[in-house]
Amino acid sequence: MNFLQSLAAAFKGTGDRVPLARSYFSPWTFGETPAGRAPFRFDRAVRNAYLENPVAHRAVRLVADGIAGAPLMPADPGLIALVGATSAGQSLLETLASQFLLHGNAYVQIMKDAAGMPVELFALRPERVTVIAGADGWPAAFAYQVNDRKITIPVLDQDASPNLIHIRGYHPGDDHYGAGCLAAADQAVATHNAAANWNRSLLENAARPSGALVYDAGAAGGGLSPDQFERLRNELAQAFSGNGNAGRPMLLDGGLKWQSLSMSPADMDFAALKAAAARDIALAFGVPPMLLGLPGDSTYANYREANRALWRLTLLPLAAKLFSALTEGLATWFPGASLTIDLDKVPALAEDRQALWSQVNAASFLSDGEKRAMLGLAPAEVQP
Repeated sequence: MNFLQSLAAAFKGTGDRVPLARSYFSPWTFGETPAGRAPFRFDRAVRNAYLENPVAHRAVRLVADGIAGAPLMPADPGLIALVGATSAGQSLLETLASQFLLHGNAYVQIMKDAAGMPVELFALRPERVTVIAGADGWPAAFAYQVNDRKITIPVLDQDASPNLIHIRGYHPGDDHYGAGCLAAADQAVATHNAAANWNRSLLENAARPSGALVYDAGAAGGGLSPDQFERLRNELAQAFSGNGNAGRPMLLDGGLKWQSLSMSPADMDFAALKAAAARDIALAFGVPPMLLGLPGDSTYANYREANRALWRLTLLPLAAKLFSALTEGLATWFPGASLTIDLDKVPALAEDRQALWSQVNAASFLSDGEKRAMLGLAPAEVQP
């Protein structure tokens, strides 16, 4: 009995149903949502981060473009052609890397010809895919829904070959769906966007803090009537707000005086707050802040060292996960084939590879075959 069956048995007779189309823990509402914070929604998060936030957008582009443009070791030409093909002008590896970072899940549909051979790998929109679990709790099919249209894609074809490859990140509270970097960066993105909106609003109001018009009742013998108060507020909004009215002098009637109330931008320290949020975003996506042009980053001695860290800590592990899932899903047609980045052709890793080659070459106790194996090279062909 697996976990889902045990869970179903525990709920049997209580009137509660364990959903099998999704695992028990929702991938976006794991745990309790803190008071005052909206639950994570992927569509809103993508709009706020990838489409509107320059730091998150650039971080995703750095990782996705790096994996899509990485040189591959020689492998099966058919496999290389499938993985390297573009669909609607979009690179498959670039799309999968972006979806994995943002959503935590990537789905690759294997399009086949009449003979059952794969002719194209198509990346599905992850937010449109739902896992349909079987009676044993394991995925039996995938539902893909666009507006009112919904299709069901079985995990295996009639000849027991895969129809779809599901690549997911680790999620501690979900059996079928992964957690993406965007979920961890969501609050930092909201903070960064709020600081940017503050700065923009400040510029639209002549870069001066707002305040209050204080009415001296003793000067005119009475307070403002509701009509006078509303008229004064409308005139202020029309004549003195916005960047077109920056620096425009204000003429006050008798009994009115201006009193500044807001703290200055230096007091609020929004520049430091924005920089801290940007660093948190970079951290969530695994990109060294120096590569994003963020100020005050002294973690790495120079740009070259930061670029090497990006490859070692982010690009290579993510590429290995994507390649492993693709080769495993395509093993029916390409048995024994593998996808691997050619590290000798990655400029950012040139110094590391040079040091490794020198160390291996200096090891006189190793044979040529052992040296080639340590460097990840194929055995040398034996000359007749």
